[in-house]
Amino acid sequence: MDLDAVRTFVAAADAGQFSEAATDLSITQQAVSKRIAALEKDLGVPLFTRTARGAQLTIDGQAFLPHARGLLQAEERAAASVRPGRRALRVDVIARRLGTAGLLRDFHRAHPRTELDVVTLFDADAAIAAIDDGTMPGRQLPGGIKAMRVLDEPVQLLTGPNHKFATARAVTPAQLAGHRIWMPGYVAGTEWAAYYDELAAEFGITIDAVGPNFGTETLMDAVADSPDLATFVGELTRLLWPADYDLRRIPLTGPEPVYPHSLLWRADNPHPALRAFRRWLGSQPSGRRGTGTWTPSWARRQAPPREPAAGDPGASRR
Repeated sequence: MDLDAVRTFVAAADAGQFSEAATDLSITQQAVSKRIAALEKDLGVPLFTRTARGAQLTIDGQAFLPHARGLLQAEERAAASVRPGRRALRVDVIARRLGTAGLLRDFHRAHPRTELDVVTLFDADAAIAAIDDGTMPGRQLPGGIKAMRVLDEPVQLLTGPNHKFATARAVTPAQLAGHRIWMPGYVAGTEWAAYYDELAAEFGITIDAVGPNFGTETLMDAVADSPDLATFVGELTRLLWPADYDLRRIPLTGPEPVYPHSLLWRADNPHPALRAFRRWLGSQPSGRRGTGTWTPSWARRQAPPREPAAGDPGASRR
C-alpha cells in the first residue's frame, strides 16, 4: 500500500477539505485528489463523499481511518528502530546477576531517560560477533572494534559453614592449592575460562568443572552441604540463598585477584547514548587496581577507563 496515499487520506480526513490537506502536505490539491483516487481504486471502495462544503468520510472511510493511522504509526516506529539516537542502546552484560549488570543499572539510575536494550549473550565471541567478528581476550581485536577496561572486580571464595576456610577473614590464592574449586559453568574457550586458567596456573589451583551446570542455585546448594567444596564468585555478583545454607564469602588477598571487565564497541557507532555511557563509565571508580592485586597478563596490557575525548565516536558490551 502506498503510504504517501495513506498519509494524504489521513490529512484530508482531519482537515475535511482537500485544499487544506494540500497545504498541510505542501503539495497541490490535484496531487491530493490523485493520491486518494489511487487509494480508493486499490481498496475498491470510495473513502470520501465530495460536497460543496468539502469532503466527508464514507462509512468505508470511517472504518479505514483508524487502520490508516496505525499504518503511519508503524512506519514511524520502523524508521525510529534504525534511526541513530532513537533506538535503544543494546548492551550485553553476560549475566544479570554479575557486577556488569549492576554497573549498567547504576548508569540507568543516573540517566533514566536513556533507553537500554539489555541482553545476555554467552561469551565474548558471541558478543563481539554481534558487533563485528569474534575474538578472545589477549588477542588482537578486529578492525573497527575498540575496548575500554571499566571495572576490576575482586574475586571471592564462596564456601559452606563446614569448610576449612569458612571462619577465615581472608585467604591467599596460594592457600587454595590442593582444595577443590568447583566451577561447573567453566567452559573452555570463553573469556572467563581464559581468566581462571591463568589464575590457576599462577597459584597452583585446580579448578574442577566436572558435572552438568544446573545453575547458580544448584551450585550454592552443593557448596552449602560440603566440607571441602568451594567456588569463586565476583564481589559484586548478586546472590541470594536460604538462611540455613549459611554460606560464607571469603575475600582473597596477597595478592587480591580482580576480574577485569571491559566495554567493547564499534568505533563508528554514532549512538549518542553510547557516548554518554562511556563518559559515565570513565567518571566511575574502576575498582581495585595496582599493587596488591592480580590480573592476567592480557588484562595488564589494557588501558584504564577514560572519559571520551571531544569528537571521539562511540557501543555495546561488557
